[in-house]
Amino acid sequence: MINLGISLAVAAVVFVAVRLFGFPVYAGAIPATLAFIGVFVVLGRRTFTQLQTLMAAVQAELQSMPPNAKERKVRVDKVIKMLENALPLGKWQFLVEGQIYGQIGMLKYLFEDYDGAKAAFVKSNPRDHYVKAMEGALAYKKKDFSSMEKAFEAAVTHGKKESLMWAIYAWCLLQNKEKDKALKVLGRGVEQNPSDEKLKTALTALQNDKRLKMSPWEPAWWQFHLEPPPVQQQVMFQGGRRARYR
Repeated sequence: MINLGISLAVAAVVFVAVRLFGFPVYAGAIPATLAFIGVFVVLGRRTFTQLQTLMAAVQAELQSMPPNAKERKVRVDKVIKMLENALPLGKWQFLVEGQIYGQIGMLKYLFEDYDGAKAAFVKSNPRDHYVKAMEGALAYKKKDFSSMEKAFEAAVTHGKKESLMWAIYAWCLLQNKEKDKALKVLGRGVEQNPSDEKLKTALTALQNDKRLKMSPWEPAWWQFHLEPPPVQQQVMFQGGRRARYR
C-alpha cells in the first residue's frame, strides 16, 4: 500500500541520516520508528477523510430517491460509479478497497442486482458483518445453503452483538426446515446478548413451535429482501448506517 511504502521510506531516510552522523544503530531506530508511525497515521487519516467525504456524498444522493423507476436506476448507477471511482483509494490504505466493494455490493443487492452484488461481496471486507449477512441472504435465495451458513457464521462472529445477524440466520435455517439448527443459532445469540429481549422472545417462540417473527427488526429486516414489507415501499440504501470506518 502506498501509505505504508511512503512511511517506510521516510523511516529509512531518518535512520540513515542518524547513522551518517555517527550515532549507533539503536539511536537511529527510535526516531525512525517515530517517523514511521507519525507519517503512517497522518497519511491514513487523509485517506479516510477522503473516504468519509465520498460516503457523505453517496448518502446525500440516496436520501431522496425519485419515484420514477427509470430515474431511480439512473441515480443508483450514478452512486455506484462514484464508489467505483473511489476504488483507487485502496492502493493507498489497507482495508479501504474491501469497504468500498462492500458498499457497492449492498447497494446492488438492495436494488436487486443480485449477480452484481455477489461479485462485489467476494471482494468486500470479510469482517463486515452486515455485508456477510447480505451475502448469506443472497446464498439462501440461490439455494446455496453451504455458502449461506458460511456467510452467516462470519456475520455472527464479527457482529455477535447485533441481534439482527442471529435472527436472519435462524430465519433462513427455519425456512430450510432446519429447526434444530435455528434453535442452536438463537441460543448462541442469547448467550452473546443475555439482555436482548428480542432474541429471547424469538428463541422462546421457536421453542414453543410458534412462528419466528421478524417484525422487531424492521425496517432493517426488509433490506434483505427475504420477506416483503407489510406496505410495499422502496427500501433505501442506508448510507449513513454503513459509513463507519476504522
